[in-house]
Amino acid sequence: MQMSEKLKHITCDVAIIGAGPAGLSAATALKKEGIERVIVIDRETEGGGIPRHCGHPPFGILEYKRILTGPLYARRNVKTALSSGVELMLKTTVISLGAEGKLSLLSPDGPIELVAKRVLIATGTRETPRSARMVSGNRPLGICNTGALQSMVYLKNRIPFKQPVIVGSEIVSFSALFTCKKAGIKPVAMLEEKAGTSVMWPIKYVLNIIGVPLFLNTKITNIAGKDRVQSVTVVDKNGKEREIVCDGVLFTGKFIPESSLMRMSHLEIDQNIGMPRVDRYGRCSDPSYYVAGNIVFNPVKVAGKCWKSGQIAAQRIAKDLANQ
Repeated sequence: MQMSEKLKHITCDVAIIGAGPAGLSAATALKKEGIERVIVIDRETEGGGIPRHCGHPPFGILEYKRILTGPLYARRNVKTALSSGVELMLKTTVISLGAEGKLSLLSPDGPIELVAKRVLIATGTRETPRSARMVSGNRPLGICNTGALQSMVYLKNRIPFKQPVIVGSEIVSFSALFTCKKAGIKPVAMLEEKAGTSVMWPIKYVLNIIGVPLFLNTKITNIAGKDRVQSVTVVDKNGKEREIVCDGVLFTGKFIPESSLMRMSHLEIDQNIGMPRVDRYGRCSDPSYYVAGNIVFNPVKVAGKCWKSGQIAAQRIAKDLANQ
């Protein structure tokens, strides 16, 4: 910190880290419970979370009894929270979590020390990158994950490839497939290491409708290409290799909790699964901290389930504050 910067001090009843479906849902519900000052903190320039990047439906069925696209759903969550009196601090990064709800923040206006009676962590999850999947080969253009694809397509009006291979068959993999269809991208294959897809049976038949072949018990082992992806090598359960010509690789799913803040803090982490240790009420080892949303869901849930998780967390926090 430079000497010229003054440390700003803020206090509130509840601070929520993460402006996705779980965080905004909890914030809105807390205001309805009569909690006076609720602040939602997010490092992004806009609130709404991952649904901002998902230009396809269906979102909002549980929450608003409407079928919405991701961006419309995200904007409605933000609007609902703000109209309820929630304060939204964007472009603000949480640097550290301290004991008894003491947070160190960095905002465009400088450093902030925020002390909250309760803190809700709703930072969600992230997809496992190529580096952690142990896939060998070059590093040409045309390799990305679902989040990067949807950001390019829906926010930047760009496409990273035309005929990629999709790695994974989770619900997010099919979200990526819908994004590809909307952008005119034609995947040449979907690869799944397991013997079956990770989604309910009706969804997987989308592959037949769109015309994308599904290869089960198949793992990607190498990516070839100098400037851009040209092909991938895959191997099946019998050890038989084959080459698939493509111009991109889309890694999807295999989510891991976005728990880096918690790992650097005093809060206890379950090292086996990388998730925070919580009691049956969603409370962390420091009872000032709670969690909600996909940071504690395994496997990950859709936006509506995260929204519901935020509602439940808000009720528990409100009851906790009333009893203190």
